[in-house]
Amino acid sequence: MGREGAANGIEAPLPGRCGYFVAKKKRYCKMIVAEGKLLCGEHANTALNDDGENRRKRIPCPLDPKHTVDEDKLEKHLKKCNSREKPKPIYYSKGINGGDEDAVETTKQQVSICALSKEELEKMIRKLLKATSSLDSQLTDQTSTHRALEEALNDPKNGEYAIKHLKQKASLAGNLERLGLLGSNRCFVEFGAGRGKLSHWIDLALQDAENVHFLLVERATTRFKVDGKHRRQGSTFERLQIDIEDLNLSNVPLLTREKLPVVGIGKHLCGAATDLALRCILKSYKTEQEDADKEPLKKRLKSEEMETTREDPLNLPNCIVSNIPNGLSVLGIAIALCCHHRCEWKHYVGKEFFSSQGLGAEDFKIFQRLSSWATCGMKRHSIDISEEEFGNANQKVNLEEHNFEEESIPYGGTLTVEEREHVGRLCKRLIDQGRIWYLQQQGFDSALQYYISPSISLENVLLTAIPLPTIQQTEDS
Repeated sequence: MGREGAANGIEAPLPGRCGYFVAKKKRYCKMIVAEGKLLCGEHANTALNDDGENRRKRIPCPLDPKHTVDEDKLEKHLKKCNSREKPKPIYYSKGINGGDEDAVETTKQQVSICALSKEELEKMIRKLLKATSSLDSQLTDQTSTHRALEEALNDPKNGEYAIKHLKQKASLAGNLERLGLLGSNRCFVEFGAGRGKLSHWIDLALQDAENVHFLLVERATTRFKVDGKHRRQGSTFERLQIDIEDLNLSNVPLLTREKLPVVGIGKHLCGAATDLALRCILKSYKTEQEDADKEPLKKRLKSEEMETTREDPLNLPNCIVSNIPNGLSVLGIAIALCCHHRCEWKHYVGKEFFSSQGLGAEDFKIFQRLSSWATCGMKRHSIDISEEEFGNANQKVNLEEHNFEEESIPYGGTLTVEEREHVGRLCKRLIDQGRIWYLQQQGFDSALQYYISPSISLENVLLTAIPLPTIQQTEDS
């Protein structure tokens, strides 16, 4: 097997590389071999080389059985294996943002919508309609752009896929500017940063800003990062390879040292990651605010130091933040939402909101699964949907008059495609309303809005939050 590549006309292995032919990949192994060897360590145990060299016994690595190691070198390998447990950073705190310990999932098994009876599905839809009846079915269209991305958007070298993502980032940057969140002396925390492109473009939108820092939170090891492309003076980038659930933001050295207010951002932060990010930001904010409340009144921030030029609390272009006790505060949050079907009750921040609607964990699980209806049916026309269709797609469908008794459950015709899409959107809206409620309870003015056309992305809702203005009193008042 190891030599059959040459017989099949496949080019010989590269010099200094393993001579074992990997049939599944139809090429030779690319691992570098030791001097005088023809096979790498992994494949030396699979096949003899042409010289018939003796093979050492290789065993699966105890830390990661996906690779093997020489049995007589196991002890040495364990000390340098990439799968070994590494020292935890100072900002690691296991499960700190995971939610209440008593809110453990009642079952790990996913709810199957197809398994619901006709009566059960009808009951859940009526519950959904009742819980969302008081919600505004129309979200404001805040599609925007930013001059920092104009050149890239007009570059013919960028294909359709690249332009799609550039338009989303441009709108996010534009909305951050609208909210007054682009400026000097602050730290942007990008959750689910991936390659870090959102922070990259926001940095370019801050050409004249000084003392700006970016924390890129990503649990996975990411290839092709754009971190090395940043050369602008006045800004720094730092990666935190950690799960959001375990991130204690108030212990990050950069924030404790610089004492800068933070702006939480994210592009398509998937499912439960949004809830983890909100709790991560506001947990640190709440702790610092509690400490600040213990300070003498004369040390508090006076209302005159918070300047605005508009009456709208969501438009704070000239917001000045200074002398904040203990340093850590939250200027705002802007997260493009995604994948509600991957939310988890344990991590969900809106449990109390659900309880106020007479809903619980089991209802959440079904609504979570139904939320996928909002996007899966629209894929058929996501490319060429017009602005008129954009508006019609978000009009409220009257399901109260739908005759459930005459048709079958669930995918065979009880609900039309359009009605299923509407049910899915209502489920998303209900889940997001719990997040809005949570943010409002923490003293934030929070809202949902469309930030991009569905022809660009079906996941086109942006969650924003700005601290509500507070009247600070002095000792003389």
